[in-house]
Amino acid sequence: MATNQEEVKLFGVVGSAFVHGVQIALKLKGIEYEFVEEDLANKSDLLLKFNPVYKKVPVFVHNEKPISESNVILEYIDETWKQNPILPSDPYQKALVRFWSKFIQDKIVASFSKAVRAFNDEKEREKNIAEASEALKILENELKEKFFGGEEIGCVDIAAVFVAFTIPLIQEVAGFEFFTAGKFPKLYKWSKEFLNHSIVKEIVPAREPTLVYFKARYELLVSASK
Repeated sequence: MATNQEEVKLFGVVGSAFVHGVQIALKLKGIEYEFVEEDLANKSDLLLKFNPVYKKVPVFVHNEKPISESNVILEYIDETWKQNPILPSDPYQKALVRFWSKFIQDKIVASFSKAVRAFNDEKEREKNIAEASEALKILENELKEKFFGGEEIGCVDIAAVFVAFTIPLIQEVAGFEFFTAGKFPKLYKWSKEFLNHSIVKEIVPAREPTLVYFKARYELLVSASK
């Protein structure tokens, strides 16, 4: 647990997979923290102070020392609080975890996000869906056990919360089939196991209100693109 001398804050927004990933790690570790909810349309001075480069969430602040970028935050948390590790101790295995965590962001999150924003360009949408699908198939082939971390949740599982939580909601909002049990049976089963984990269920918001929120945001983006 964080001691009385430690100040731990997390700047974020509800519904962000990257923010929820950090929250899952903190919950697994038993770390108490203050959640500071941001309005990304009107970012606080503190957020801009702590993350002047990217100006986005999540931002993790430990004793006034800010850290941004979710994968970097996860690694910092694991190195700072040793209980219930989410990264392996073996250097090679740890390097593999870093690789796959970055792969998820660079190949799956990036391509899927581009597909969702291709409102008026069906060719561009199909291209990015194909790229994201190829990346998901590669990730699925790496899933050998119940979780990427084995029998317990690890850093790759947490990095992939976007796949389990965000993609099913956004694909429904955007009106296309992408991540299904038929296309990705192992990953789809993993996503259900992950979301049903007792700690993850405490962190991830309820599906229906989040779906309404994502739908409203998507409609705004579509309107702005016209």
